[in-house]
This record gives sequence, structure tokens and C-alpha cells, in this order.
Amino acid sequence: MTRQLATFTLREVLVGSAMAYGSTPALGWVDEIASGGGMSYAALLFRARALAERLAGLGLAKGDKVALFAENRPEWGVAYFGIAAAGYVVVPILTDFGTEQVDNIVTHAECKAIVASQKTRAKLGPRALDLEQVPVEELAVGPAGALSDAEAEKAFPPVAEDSLAAIIYTSGTTGSSKGVMLSHRNIVWDAWACRDIIVGSPKDRLLSVLPLAHTYECTLGLVFPAIHGCRVAYLDKPPVASVLLPALARIRPTIMLTVPLVIEKVYRGSVAPELAKIGLYKRDWLKPLFHRIAGKKLYRKFGGALRFFGVGGAALAPDVERFLSDGKFPYAIGYGLTETAPLIAGSGPFRTTLRSTGPRLKGVELRLADANPQTGEGEIQARGPNVMLGYYKDAAKTAEVFTEDGWFRTGDTGTFDSKGRLFIKGRLKTMILGASGENIYPEEIEALINQHAPVAESLVYGEKGGLVALVHLKPEILDEIAKGFKDRVADLEHAASHVLESIRKEVNARLGAFSRIGKVKLQPEPFEKTPTQKIKRFLYPGKKDDAAAGK
Repeated sequence: MTRQLATFTLREVLVGSAMAYGSTPALGWVDEIASGGGMSYAALLFRARALAERLAGLGLAKGDKVALFAENRPEWGVAYFGIAAAGYVVVPILTDFGTEQVDNIVTHAECKAIVASQKTRAKLGPRALDLEQVPVEELAVGPAGALSDAEAEKAFPPVAEDSLAAIIYTSGTTGSSKGVMLSHRNIVWDAWACRDIIVGSPKDRLLSVLPLAHTYECTLGLVFPAIHGCRVAYLDKPPVASVLLPALARIRPTIMLTVPLVIEKVYRGSVAPELAKIGLYKRDWLKPLFHRIAGKKLYRKFGGALRFFGVGGAALAPDVERFLSDGKFPYAIGYGLTETAPLIAGSGPFRTTLRSTGPRLKGVELRLADANPQTGEGEIQARGPNVMLGYYKDAAKTAEVFTEDGWFRTGDTGTFDSKGRLFIKGRLKTMILGASGENIYPEEIEALINQHAPVAESLVYGEKGGLVALVHLKPEILDEIAKGFKDRVADLEHAASHVLESIRKEVNARLGAFSRIGKVKLQPEPFEKTPTQKIKRFLYPGKKDDAAAGK
């Protein structure tokens, strides 16, 4: 049963969890959690209080900003809770940001201190180095005793639910990073509201593979488990297959959060090729049976104990979702944005509907603005306790994303079915207007392209005369094609043209006339991506909001 929260604050989560779960392991490295160890909830509170006292000793006052620039590790949670629960404002920074970006963020956010790791300190520029420094490694050093309930209650003073807890700077797909202001209520309410999709317990084990500086992993992979007393394990190396597979075997996670690219790579790299070798698999009526068999094998590969495999951050490819559904894999779909802390709609395992994100989160209101009377498509707008306070020091951009009656404009288009389930169509800014006024969503075409075996990823955009697809082929395909061309892009594209043209014809055969691809071009290098593995479209052709086919 979900424990009740006296207030929707990170201070309440930290203090209440220490009192409720005490010696239960909270955060640790894979080997620690696998052996029943790790930092307990009592120790998490103790060390978070020590950090808060250290920041106070450096002269920080309530409301001051503290940057958090470190890779995923148990001490990240100590820093996050210690900063926010004490009434300071935490500014998480993604570790793939460069020196200039970090300097710009700490300057714009007016940070007074920074908690950084040995790895990230090498990226600190002059502005960040000028701040008060706290090495994140030191948060794991020294005593980590337990506090009595009375001491725990006094460990942190009360904070207001609507006070600013965090400023999140997203790399985004639009090229400009904005500081999203999230209150304590925004974050904690969203984590608490997930109880209608999944309820955690101290028996649950999470393996964290997404960056904690992103709202998705932070709210659902740190705050949510803290509310429920779950155990969270961290990898000490990037989650490549050689690191991830042994960790899955050791931890046997019951809960995981991921982005589509992770499971899509697994499916296209190991599952689909094996299925293709089976002659009977070509018969459509037998595919669900083979998917069920392969799904069981995949389940065992993920440790054999999963009960919740959350997928969010981008759209899941239709063929991969069909496989997961047929295979009885416990996947769950969620939809949200950094500005909504993040979740606003979702479905739990075995309650998903193909291509739908599921119904709205209880307590969140959703509506479709300017809906097309024929298709029902409109902009998804949200209102609820999880919607951000606004963009830091940017009243103009804040005003742009809120309607006059207070609804947040997501910038995504979608439809609802008769049961209130949400179906995402695409981004308003990426939508292409066809020659006769049709709405073309490139994400839908990309999903079809990406189903082809040679394709690693793709991007579709509009230019004068029609639609163009940029296609990045899998490394082994490129290697085969590139033999003898010495990396000359023009020669490589010419050699790949037969593969690309075949893909274009097969995809067009499945598309309506107005959304067919006119040209396919080779993208020699992988596309640059955001932390949730969405392509940074602004770096590629067709990036303008008014890009349209036929114009």
C-alpha cells in the first residue's frame, strides 16, 4: 500500500522514507544492491543533512541555486535530496553538456555552488570553477548513522509545496535550452500520482540506465522509488551490452525505465534476425506464436523478474511494440514533458493499447485544442499539479506556452479514442503541410523506414517538391558498401543508392499518395540526439517550423 505523504515536498519524501524504511537499502552500485547492501534510507537522510549543513556553512541561503553535475551514482540522490529538502534549488546538468553549456547554465541560473564529480570537474569552465565546490565523491565518505524519528523530523525545516525545487535545462530538439522551473509539488505529486499505474514496494529493485539529470529518470527513477522504499542500483560504466547484461543478471530488476531506442536496438539487433531465419515466421498468423516464444527468451535476458518495463521519452516503433505485446513482455507506455515533471498519461503492463500512450494520469486534465473536425487531431494541452511554474527568467517564452485560461501547450498533436486513451500523432513544429493542405507527421514515416533491416535510424523532412528521407544505415551495412571507397561520401552514397531506393519503394507502397517520399539520401554518420535519444532535428535540413512539402 502506498504510504501517504503529509506534503508534496522533497523534504517530506526524504524524511518520511527514512522513518518508514530505515535500514532498507535505497541507493547503491550494482554489486552492492545485488548483495543486499547499499546506502539505506536512514543513511540517505543522514548524508543529505550533512550536505545541507555544509552548504549553509558556505554561506548559502534558502532559495539559492546549487548545480548538480555528476554521472549516475548513489551520491547523486544524496545531493539532489540534500539540496532541495533544505530549501535550496537544485540545478541538474546533463553530463554530455560541454564546458560552454555548463558555464552558461550556472551563470543563467545564478548558481552559488556546484556539486560535481571527478569526471565532470574536467569540463568546468571559469564561471563554474568560480563557484563553491563540493566533490560528489565526498558525500559517500564519513559516518552515515541513523536518526531517531524526532531527529529526522528536525533534520530539515519545512518547505512550501509551491516553492521552487529544481531548474531543469533541457538540450531539447529545438536548439535552445530553457530553464524549466519545477516546484516541490510538481515533482512529488507526479511521482506519487503514478500509483494508479504502478505501486512500488521495498521488495522492488530498479536498475537505473537513463541520466538522472533528465526529469524522466529523476522523478520516476529516484523520487518514485524513494516514496515506495524501492532499491535503486547504478552502473559504474555506460550501459553498453557488455556492461548491461551482467548487471541485469545480478540485479534481476523488477522495474526498469528506458527509452525506445534501447529496446528497439535489442529487438532489431538480436530478436528480429533470429525470427527472420524461421521459414514459418513469414506466415502472419504464426507470428504471434513466435513472438511469444521470443518474448520469453527476452524476459529471461532482462533477469526474469521484471514486472514493469517503462518506455517513454519518444515514440516506440510499431513493429517493436507489436512484438512486446505479442510476447507478453511487461512493457508500459508513458507520455510527458520536462515541463510536466514529466508524466501526464500512461498505461501499466498488460493494459496498453497498441500505438496509444494510455489515458491521462488521474488528477491531470487534458484537452485537444483546435481539433480537426474530420480527423479529431488537435494540440494536446494539459493542466494539473505537475505543470511547471514557467521558464526561469523568461516571461516571454512562458507566456507563449500557456493559454489565456492557464493550459500548458505541449506542442504535440494527438487524438482520443472513445475510452479516453491518448494517441500521439507528432510534434506541431515537425508537422509538414502537404501540397494540398494535408498534415504529414514525419515520425510516422520514419517508423516505417526504421523497420527495414539495413536501417539504423532516419529523419524525414519537407523541401520544395516533396518529402526527403535521410537514412543512416547500420554499421555493418555501411562497412560492406564502403569497401574500396576510402570514406568518400559521394561514392558511398552512390554505392548505397540501390539499398536506399529499395527502401523508398517499399515504404511508399504503404503510404498514402500525399505522404510518399520523393528522395532518400544517405546520412553517413549517426544523428546527434538528446538524452532521451530523440534526434536533434534543428541540426538537419527541414528544421524550420514552416518547412512544407510542395512549397
